[in-house]
Amino acid sequence: MTAEEDSIEQAAAERRERLKALREAKELFNAKDGDEPKEDENKSLKFRNYLPHDEKLQEGKLAPPVLPKFEDPIAAVPPPAEKTEDPFVNIAPKKPNWDLRRDVQKKLDKLERRTQKAIAQLAEEQAKENQESAEENGETASGGD
Repeated sequence: MTAEEDSIEQAAAERRERLKALREAKELFNAKDGDEPKEDENKSLKFRNYLPHDEKLQEGKLAPPVLPKFEDPIAAVPPPAEKTEDPFVNIAPKKPNWDLRRDVQKKLDKLERRTQKAIAQLAEEQAKENQESAEENGETASGGD
């Protein structure tokens, strides 16, 4: 454990030394003609988006940047002429009663089942009547001969 702690401390010390050397190099680079850098001296404020009210601070106001003109290559080519449709045509649904059908669908299903049962019942009754009438006709035809 102590060997790991020693290596961590040694790495931290080396890092501190490197950072200190970088700071000193930065100060030397920023220093003008061998002058030592002074932190509070000659600091000027630059106002890009703020318009100061104080006349002393008006000097720090920067002119807005001039942006180069951007030419969009896609916008330069005019789009091909297409038929213009009325935008309100696309708003309306294809079937104007779709919401009514959706709301009434359960009732329609129930009625459809009842209708099918009624048709089947009528068909059975008609078949019975036909059978009975055929029997009556058969009896009268065979009995009359």
